[in-house]
Parts: sequence; structure tokens; C-alpha cells
Amino acid sequence: MEFTVKSGNPEKQRSACVVVGVFEPRRLSAAAQRLDDASGGYISSLIRRGDMEGRLGQTLLLHNVSGTLCDRILLVGCGRERELADSQYRKLTTTAVKTLDETGSMEAVSYLTELPVKGRDLAWRVNQAVRTAHHALYRFDDYKSRSETTRRPLRKITLAVPNRRDLAVGERAVATGRAIAEGVHLARDLGNTPGNVCTPAWLAEQARELGNRYTSLNVSTLDRPAMEREGMGALLAVARGSAQEPQLITVEYNGGGDGRPVVLVGKGVTFDSGGISIKPGQGMDEMKYDMMGAAGVLGTLAAVAELELPLNVVGIVPAVENMPDGNAVKPGDVVTTLSGQTVEILNTDAEGRLILADALTWAERYDPEAVVDLATLTGACLVALGREASAVLGNHPPLVNDLLDAGRESGDRAWELPLWEEYQEALKSNFADMANVGGREAGTITAGCFLSRYTRKMRWAHLDIAGSAWVTGSEKGATGRPVPLLTHYLVERSGG
Repeated sequence: MEFTVKSGNPEKQRSACVVVGVFEPRRLSAAAQRLDDASGGYISSLIRRGDMEGRLGQTLLLHNVSGTLCDRILLVGCGRERELADSQYRKLTTTAVKTLDETGSMEAVSYLTELPVKGRDLAWRVNQAVRTAHHALYRFDDYKSRSETTRRPLRKITLAVPNRRDLAVGERAVATGRAIAEGVHLARDLGNTPGNVCTPAWLAEQARELGNRYTSLNVSTLDRPAMEREGMGALLAVARGSAQEPQLITVEYNGGGDGRPVVLVGKGVTFDSGGISIKPGQGMDEMKYDMMGAAGVLGTLAAVAELELPLNVVGIVPAVENMPDGNAVKPGDVVTTLSGQTVEILNTDAEGRLILADALTWAERYDPEAVVDLATLTGACLVALGREASAVLGNHPPLVNDLLDAGRESGDRAWELPLWEEYQEALKSNFADMANVGGREAGTITAGCFLSRYTRKMRWAHLDIAGSAWVTGSEKGATGRPVPLLTHYLVERSGG
């Protein structure tokens, strides 16, 4: 998908389609008004006749309008102007892009980027337009015998900016938006790949391919014998029940010279049966998405490399499969983590925090400036926050606040949960330094408390993406979150 920016009047655009907005009730946007003036009032006459009210998501496609140079004009309902905010802007952009794709417009010029979104500047509107268009057109049909793509797919969108002096701002926003969108695309592809293909070894191979694509990325892996020598008892315990060999994948991006890196740690359980504490059968197919933390790390590193950000980033992915064979870890087993702390495993379905414990300890060797782990860690997070927000917890308030700000700015939102010392009581064990679960109450928080015991030497935050990493139902599939949040955080940190 190609994106460009351009300034100029809509009636003078030689294009397959020009896209403009209509506000409710029946009020033309500035660009639509210019087209109406050029057409001698043709568009306004249709609006007065009741062909379009301007409700959010409405569309009306016009052909060969006199006084204009384009083949078509797509009118898109924007709702009430005073209510046009982030969510509405993304919805109307999605509607426009899908309509263009379905009606055979292979290229278009969109003036939706000139709409007055509350509190948002031109750069934000262009960035969001690029990302939203990519997301709307995403398809994953690698394993279908026949492709479901349209015969004449949309290939190019030109985004309008008000003046020539805005072109540089628009071009930078396009570049950032495209990098984030492609990182999201990678994460979605990795997540949607079935578990019989997406194994720990396959995930490591995808990381190596990413390293081949970007020379700024250095990729290395540890196999089972190497992890045994290091003493990663928690990670290896989870892998014991699977025929698939575990991998610890590290991706290093060095764009900041001698600066201390930001370390991203992503949970990579390529399929989670629950182990001996086996999950219910209904919906278990979605447990291929238990590696979306890993996918988010790789997607973010791809965006960072594409943008050539001037900072250092390290991605660490503990990749395992959690299965219940005769060698699998059992409830009541005690394991020793890389940190030397011991854990009583009361529930083998709380495996993500075990592999993260060793990966977070491994992160210490990079002397990180900050550490962020991301994981589809707890069903309790979905109960608490639904699918709109990721949960964030951490031991360093400035880092947590930076992530929350990045979520608000990128539209990939997060919400902070407490990490108070009182919650640590739930992890007491009679037989080890801690238990791996803390009971039914505050499950997301107690999981964060568990991880906090492996991050005391670091500035650390934890993103629980169990609700935001994929959607169910007719649109079932990976979302690619939190790649937008993390990339925006790193762009801001780099001074971009």
C-alpha cells in the first residue's frame, strides 16, 4: 500500500476518487464545499434531498460530477463536528478505506486528514490515517486455497494537507505511520499463524529473517542445553511437556551508540494448552495467540529499525510450548529460577510468568535504562478492562506514565493498576520462596507482583495484553497491539 501527501484543491484532483466528509446534520466539510461550488451546487442538492444525513459511517458514492476532474467522489459521514474525536476519526477513515477497496478505486485522494479532530494536529491525523488504512485492509489468507482479496484492490492513497508548507510534516507522519503499520502487520501475521507452524523454532527463524531484512538488528538464540547451563529452571520447566524445543531469542538494535538500552521482553508461548492444569476445550484454538507478547516485541523492533531511531533497544523473547505430556511439570512442583529464587507451581496454566521471570533476569546483563515486558498473561485482565485497554503495572512511576501517555497519543491505550506491597501476601508458599499464583482475586495484579520480584534492580513496567492482543467472533484475529504504544514510546524517548 502506497501513501503520499499533497496540497491542492479537491476539484482539481485527477483521481479515481476524491474522499471528503459530511457532518451531521447535512453539513458539508470545507473540502466537500469546494467540490459543491465547482459542481454548481450538485452535492448540496443531494444532501438537501435527503440522500445523506452525515451520520458517522454513512457513505455516498458519486460518479462523474461536473466541474471536477475525478472519476468519483466519496462522501463520508463524520457525525457531529463538535463530537469528532479520536475514535470517530478512526471509524470514518476505516469506512472510507473499505468502501474504496470494495468499489474498485485503485487509488484515491483523501481530504479526511483536514477534518478538525478535537485536540489533534495534522501530524496525528496523517499518522492515524496511514495506520488505520493499513489495519482496515489487512488480510491473512496464507492458509486458504483461494484468496479472498478483491479483484481491483486499493493500492494508493494520497493524503491532503492544507498548504505546501505542511508537506514536510505530512511526509514525516506518513513515514512514522507506515513503520508502525508494518510492525503491526508483522505482529498480526505472527499471531495468526497456526500453532502447528508457529513453534518456538519457527519464531526464532522469523526473528533471524527480520535480522536479514535490517542490518541494524543483531539476532541470537539460546537452545535448551545453553539454558540449562545458565540455570533457567522456570523457563525450562514450562517447556518440559512439549516435543517442541524452547528458544530464548534476543534481538539487539544499536542506534544510540554507548547509551543504555530499553529492553522489551515478550512472552512467547506459541501454544498454551494449560499443561497438566489443562484449559477447557472451548476457545482453546485461540491459545495460539499466547505468543502475542513475542509478536509485539518483533513488530516493535521492525518499526524501530525502519525508522532508524537514535537509541538502543533489545528485544528478548522466551519461546516455549505448554503441553501436558508425561514429562510435564506438575502442580506442587518446585523450580529454581535464573535469579536463584524458588517457585512452587500451583497451577501449570500460569506459565507465562515463569518464562518471563527467567527472561527478565536475563535482561539485567544489558544494564537497561528501562525494561518493559508484554504478555497475554491473565484472563483476569480481560475481565477487568475488556478489550479496549491493556493493563500497565510497574515499579517506576515515570516509566508507567510515559507508557500511558504513549497509549493515549497512539490510540493504543493502557490503564494503570496498583502494585501495592499488600498484594504480595497472596504469593506466599509453605514450600518455596513464592507460589506462581495468588488465588482468584486481583489476578492481574498478583501476576504483576510475581514479576516484580525479578525486576527489583531495574526500572520496569509490565503490559498485560490479554484483552487487547486479539479479538474474537466474526473478526477473530490478532490486533498487533501494543506495537503502536511501544513504538510511540520509543519515538518520544529518542527525541523524535
